[in-house]
Amino acid sequence: MSRPPSVERRPNSGPQREAAPRRRRLPVAPRLGALARLRDRVENREFLRLRMRFRRRGALAFLAVMGPGLIAALAGNDAGGITTYSVMGADTGFRLLWIFLLTTLTLGIVQEMAARLGVVTGQGLSDLIRDRFGVRWTAFAMVVLLVANLANTVAEFAGIAAAAIIFGVPPIIAVPVSAIAIWALVLFASYRALERVFLVVSLVFIAYIASAVLARPDWAEVTRELLTPSFQPSSGELLLMVAIVGTTIAPFMIFYLQSAVAEKGIDEEELRLEQADAVGGAVATNVIAVFIVVATAATLFVAGVHVTSAGDAAAALTPIAGPAATVIFALGLFGASMLAATIVPISTAFAVTEAFGWESGVGKRFSDARAFYVLYTFVLFVPAAFVLLPGLDPIAVIVASQYLQGLLLPVVLIFMYLLVNDRRLLGRHVNGRRRNIIAGASIALVVALDVALLGSQLLSVVGITLD
Repeated sequence: MSRPPSVERRPNSGPQREAAPRRRRLPVAPRLGALARLRDRVENREFLRLRMRFRRRGALAFLAVMGPGLIAALAGNDAGGITTYSVMGADTGFRLLWIFLLTTLTLGIVQEMAARLGVVTGQGLSDLIRDRFGVRWTAFAMVVLLVANLANTVAEFAGIAAAAIIFGVPPIIAVPVSAIAIWALVLFASYRALERVFLVVSLVFIAYIASAVLARPDWAEVTRELLTPSFQPSSGELLLMVAIVGTTIAPFMIFYLQSAVAEKGIDEEELRLEQADAVGGAVATNVIAVFIVVATAATLFVAGVHVTSAGDAAAALTPIAGPAATVIFALGLFGASMLAATIVPISTAFAVTEAFGWESGVGKRFSDARAFYVLYTFVLFVPAAFVLLPGLDPIAVIVASQYLQGLLLPVVLIFMYLLVNDRRLLGRHVNGRRRNIIAGASIALVVALDVALLGSQLLSVVGITLD
């Protein structure tokens, strides 16, 4: 190792020899003899060994980065999402499967922008909104996010309760035990450990693949409907399509993804790996959604069974596809609800504390991040207690949470679009012209669909229908 120029040589160190120039080996053609052939084989083995080592390092590097994008996207397949997909399959069969190609593209674009903002700036989305747009807009976004996420967490615990009933466990036991387990996990685990738990829990979504296989659908018809857009004009089907797009992209997912990337400390050199994680998460969550629709379409739609919740869908599978299908579907509902019931309060605590400049982060001591943990505890336990109230209609809560998210999502997406075009923030990583066209079109579509959904609901309130 050469001595730095700033360090003087000691007088008694003696003369130092200059490094001899490396001799370039001249090509020998052809190499003959056993010794030459042996040397060729050794060099080839060394080359292959180094190449495999490089590949392993690349795979390990991706595994080290992987997590935020996949977890955020899969958390969107929560109790509300599974309910929406189940209703879609039971009411329309395979006919609207093609819409998941659209939602995959849109979610991939949104997640990639959130990941890029988090990696390059090292800040959460609410932190950037406050710095760029001021306190008033930030306060508005945080109030709506808090209310929406409280309602969303109620929906998650309603999903936990519905799954527990199928397994014969009373909600009065399942809900408090689940809430305490989630609270303890976040309070005492580091972010790395928590992320590993999330990834393991995410494996429960394989249950929906199994449910679809047990339903024995016509896979040729599934493929045809997935690749061939078709639509029957009616207000009910239009609103269902809007709901599918709305439930695929939720504000809490965006806030969580960007904060998790910043919390994990992913640097700019790993940006491409994190972009792959974000886009891969978008693909994975929509693939799971397709299997949920297939499972209910091949059974409930064929039998003419109408459902209003994921719990109803799971219970209705027993006489059609057998008890195994019900158990597997309910297991997926329980795991998905547990994952989202953990992510939504964490996302809320991250967003609000970052917005007001308070200390935040999983794995920090309670005394160092008191506001973060108090807010997290509030968003977790209040909905858990609320879902145990007698006479509660969980469907109404799920619908209310979707409306609030529909109100906030356009604001968040417009903020993101402006931020990813701010050269002072991202430098050379700002959106190019092609990215802006695709992102702008996707965001405009989501905003239009959310406005259509909110408008239709306002019309229904005053007694006007679209049919």
